[in-house]
Amino acid sequence: MDIQQLQKTMIFHNMSEYEIADALSALQAIEKKYKKGAIIFHAGMTTVRAGLVLEGSVTIERNDMWGNRTILSHIGNGHCFAETYALLDDEPMLVDVSANEASRILFLKINTLAKDVPRMKAWQVKFIANLLIISSHKNLALSGRSFHTSPKTVRARIMAYLHTVALQQNKREFDIPFDRQQLADYLNLDRSALSKELGKMRVEGIVDFHKNHFKVIAKDALY
Repeated sequence: MDIQQLQKTMIFHNMSEYEIADALSALQAIEKKYKKGAIIFHAGMTTVRAGLVLEGSVTIERNDMWGNRTILSHIGNGHCFAETYALLDDEPMLVDVSANEASRILFLKINTLAKDVPRMKAWQVKFIANLLIISSHKNLALSGRSFHTSPKTVRARIMAYLHTVALQQNKREFDIPFDRQQLADYLNLDRSALSKELGKMRVEGIVDFHKNHFKVIAKDALY
């Protein structure tokens, strides 16, 4: 396992190679590979392990019994998922986690992390602090999604999402992590309605795009 690669991730931020090696042993780290579309976690199951994406990416989605799909988030290389459920090890998952592409995942058993606080090692303190930062970022992301799905019109939802990405990347030309169907699912829109509105926005000179690459053309489109 490439410990130097792990040092670049948020979950192992500010940890030495020795501390990471100690953490991997204590957290019973195991690595698994998944093909595109493979289910990593099913809704209804419980887990004591958080996942860290080493290669590829995963999507967090809600699939109800009527066949409706809602994408809640995209987890890219170097980022974690299921850490909340792993800490609350008896809480059934309300979401599915699937591989967005061929992926390599490191699983860490974190459910016992905070059960012996007085005798915590230095790596445990750092690890928990990193988990808190990760959780804070995810809370912001969930709040952001509410901004993207609350507008009533298709165009307003598209513009709200593109506005967020432009602010995060500080540029008007960027890639998004979703294909067209995934973007529709994320924004709670019908794919045909999304594609139709994007086509209108292109004709009107507001945006241009190719697959998941977008360019905001109109100067006042996002601001």
